[in-house]
Amino acid sequence: MGRPTMEDVARRAGVSRALVSLVMRGSPKVSEQRRQAVLRAAKELGYSPHAMARSLASRTSTVLGVLVSDLHNPYFAEIVDGLEDVALREGFDLIINTGGRSPSRESRAVRSLLDFRPAGLVLLGPVLPSSEIRSAAELVPLVMVARSSRLPQVDTVNDDGRAGTALAVDHLVQLGHTRIAHLDGGGGSQAAPRRRGYLEAMRRHGLPPLVVPSEYTDAGGARSTHRMLREHRDDRPTAVVAANDYNAVGVISALEEHGLDVPGDISVIGYDNTSLAALRHFGLTTVDQPRREMGQLAAEALLERIRGERTTPVRHLLHPSLVIRSTTAPPPVRGNGLPASHATGSTIPGGRT
Repeated sequence: MGRPTMEDVARRAGVSRALVSLVMRGSPKVSEQRRQAVLRAAKELGYSPHAMARSLASRTSTVLGVLVSDLHNPYFAEIVDGLEDVALREGFDLIINTGGRSPSRESRAVRSLLDFRPAGLVLLGPVLPSSEIRSAAELVPLVMVARSSRLPQVDTVNDDGRAGTALAVDHLVQLGHTRIAHLDGGGGSQAAPRRRGYLEAMRRHGLPPLVVPSEYTDAGGARSTHRMLREHRDDRPTAVVAANDYNAVGVISALEEHGLDVPGDISVIGYDNTSLAALRHFGLTTVDQPRREMGQLAAEALLERIRGERTTPVRHLLHPSLVIRSTTAPPPVRGNGLPASHATGSTIPGGRT
């Protein structure tokens, strides 16, 4: 007799395969009576999700599935470079799919990747619900980059987003800025720690925060900048910490549409230090994440799981650094000799008017 399947369990328990799947995923939608019937049938047949995982991640598999949250963002491409470094060295191939920052599309993409029977999965900046990540991790070894997790079967690789945005704020304050806005990444991966780091740094310097809702896209950066300029005509920020480099491109584009100079009128800092940031046209000051290294660490962690060398989770947290280029400068000086951030006469907590 071959390895038992979900269909075998369903037949023994007298239920549908879909119901067996719900039971194995711990769904609360199944009655206790049916749940016990399925678990009893699974035990009698010797079936478990972990047995299925061993079948999917067989020793003959040399494929690693990679889910990329957003193919338009070069940040993910540079992480894939690191993944590929290790995969090729160890005799593995990558299969890449994308979810377009949509939970439903990401769910379909993961199912599609699993159809290839990969040895393991890498999720880059996923917006999937935790329950679906748990289900996938019960089938194959899984590592996430740019998203945190407490699941013991999931490894993670992240940079310290709180420290990163704090570096950005500290740099702007050293230049003399006191009116600093943050365009946050909305519901995107790692947006919360970056926002928290910004708020903590502003509080530490005794400055009033201004968080502008946005998202990790250039279009989102442009929309949020237009809105910020409309709503803060009289107290316009002299500096912006963008959600990421891609978002910063939209910020700069919108500022130019309003006839504002970067950094003459407003300084802009991005996040990620992608290849886009180093282009001479942008010369973007940005927070650097070691993208290639993050990809390499993710691949190594995944291969350790695949080879059974480790069962406890690893939580890599890398420390970012600031790369200063040409989009940051001291705030503009108005006719009264004061920086523009002081010219409105607004009160700065813990400082001067």
